[in-house]
Amino acid sequence: MYRYDQYDQKLVDERVAQFRHQTERYLAGQLPEDEFRALRLRNGLYIQRFAPMLRISIPYGLLASRQLRMLAHVARTYDKGYGHFTTRQNMQFNWPELARVPDILADLATVQMHAIQTSGNCIRNITSDHLAGVARDELVDPRPYCELTRQWATFHPEFNWLPRKFKIAFSASRSDRAAIRVHDIGVQIVRNEAGELGYTVYVGGGLGRTPIIGVKTADFVAEVDLLSYLEAVLRVYNLLGRRDNIYKARIKILVKEVGPEKFIAMVDREWARIRDGELKLKGTELDRMREHFTTPDYAALPAVDPSYEEKLRSDSAFAAWARRNLHPHRQPGYAVVFVSLKANGVAPGDATAEQMDALADLADRHSFGEIRATHDQNLVLADVRLDEVYEVWQRLRELNLATPNIGLLTDLICCPGLDFCSLANASSISVAQDVFDRFENLDDQHDIGPIKVKMSGCMNGCGHHTVGHIGILGVDKKGEEWYQVTLGGSAENDASLGDRTGPSFSREDIGDAVQRIVEVYLERRNSEDETFLETYRRVGMSPFKTRLYPTTAAA
Repeated sequence: MYRYDQYDQKLVDERVAQFRHQTERYLAGQLPEDEFRALRLRNGLYIQRFAPMLRISIPYGLLASRQLRMLAHVARTYDKGYGHFTTRQNMQFNWPELARVPDILADLATVQMHAIQTSGNCIRNITSDHLAGVARDELVDPRPYCELTRQWATFHPEFNWLPRKFKIAFSASRSDRAAIRVHDIGVQIVRNEAGELGYTVYVGGGLGRTPIIGVKTADFVAEVDLLSYLEAVLRVYNLLGRRDNIYKARIKILVKEVGPEKFIAMVDREWARIRDGELKLKGTELDRMREHFTTPDYAALPAVDPSYEEKLRSDSAFAAWARRNLHPHRQPGYAVVFVSLKANGVAPGDATAEQMDALADLADRHSFGEIRATHDQNLVLADVRLDEVYEVWQRLRELNLATPNIGLLTDLICCPGLDFCSLANASSISVAQDVFDRFENLDDQHDIGPIKVKMSGCMNGCGHHTVGHIGILGVDKKGEEWYQVTLGGSAENDASLGDRTGPSFSREDIGDAVQRIVEVYLERRNSEDETFLETYRRVGMSPFKTRLYPTTAAA
């Protein structure tokens, strides 16, 4: 993984000292609230419903064990003993004291972590595939490109005050596990017919109040032109993006209003002007980044391990977990282990300090000292030997981190909602628990098959509800919590926005609504192999709507 040099460390240390002074001035009444607000947002600090919330950057979701231990230390020392992994592969702490936030940032800086640009109208955390470097369907490891982009974007003087926040994601696999088409810029690493590496680029995707799937703006950008093309896109947006209306300030609105063809033409003109300048990447620069992401020292192992196979036969609980929570590894004799942060009675994405410490120990013993955060709010031990998987599973089960539900109904995405967020209209965590209670039986979940349930407590869409197979959005009706439902969304290769079913459901009825949707799917699917999304796209909304609104259908 990337290691700071002296310049990186100095930059982060100086930012900590700067923000400490700003916070002290604010608390002393010497810095007005409106001035401090912009400064704290640049350091990932929000004022939420009950307390400040601090968002920590985890670039492309990659954590060293020492960094995970530091997050555990922060949770234990400055918060209420836990942290929350988000859909942006970041960590959020919901209960820090404002006066102690500079101390948190100082502690994080000792392990090369920070909260820079995790909020505000700037380029946010660069995200990527959580299976980067180990996926069998991967063309190249996308993380060196992510790191180059992160360094270009950090403190970029021209893009520090964009019209609105800006998010970039990379994928280099046949399966899009980074949701690139719902980002402001999504980059797919490809090879052209000549075998040269480059990028297919999508621009103008985004969720929230106005969800939009990004449009392809370039079929092939040469590998050396990555930063100049990104710069061209951002320059056009920075010049023309609206600053008079926060709801129309994202690049997706600009692309929609001017039209894709005109937007692409403007980007191409700007790109032609700058592409042969100082942003053209040199081979040495790309090689320098790749040196930080070398292949681990894998052991030479057989593809099939007898001890692992025997445990699958003799321990049904282990076999059920392995079926859902293991992913094939490109290296023979190894497996990718998904750590489920979706246990009964736990808010999706939450991890305690004790769990984080224990996972750091597991990473050191079994996964080359690294762990990854996914945009589905789970964690990954990416490099576990097959002959050690059973031992890892036993420890995860002791930690309540071995729910065998990856990709199933109870592996749902959920924002903090009204329990924490000052923007939320309705609760999310309690609804997630209701869904969990209804579908906790794992045999039933396996029979149902993969379904992505995604839930947000407000229109900002932090829970990605608009691209859920089943999406749930909390809305406010005269002070009461209600929930809109959408069906048929996807954030993968076949990216699509969900269709709204109809009128919203009360808090008491939303669990029943989800259950009825699942019942219709089971009745209508052609076979056990037909997924929910495939069934919905084949039969359409009508049968689901009839079951959800029987009185209206009868009328």
